[in-house]
Amino acid sequence: MTLFGNDHVRRYQDTDGAEGYIWRNDTTILLLTTTGRKSGEKRTTPLIYRDYEGTPLIVASKGGADDHPDWYLNLLENPEVEVQIKADVFKARARTATAEERPALWEHMVQVWPDYANYQAKTDREIPIVVLDRES
Repeated sequence: MTLFGNDHVRRYQDTDGAEGYIWRNDTTILLLTTTGRKSGEKRTTPLIYRDYEGTPLIVASKGGADDHPDWYLNLLENPEVEVQIKADVFKARARTATAEERPALWEHMVQVWPDYANYQAKTDREIPIVVLDRES
């Protein structure tokens, strides 16, 4: 069974990632909790991630849609987020990769989820890569 959406979040949280950490094509999933820019409510989203030099990366692809995903718009307003990777729950500061960082990070993420390249080809927007810097 492939988990998705709120069911994915619940199962991941209930099992500390024993269910939901490994997803389609053996990708790994983290849970990102942002604060709603309009509602102020906490929102949790399961997202493909990959570490780069010990720091988790996620991609704001929205399947190649022309607009950014809501979770990305939320973290632009409030970059203080919560991340869960398996049983490890921590605070992080989210930031969009710089133009200098992006080529290497993009290639790193496309290796784990090749469809990111297809998504980028479908839209004129540059799909952001988000760096999740753990807070002490």
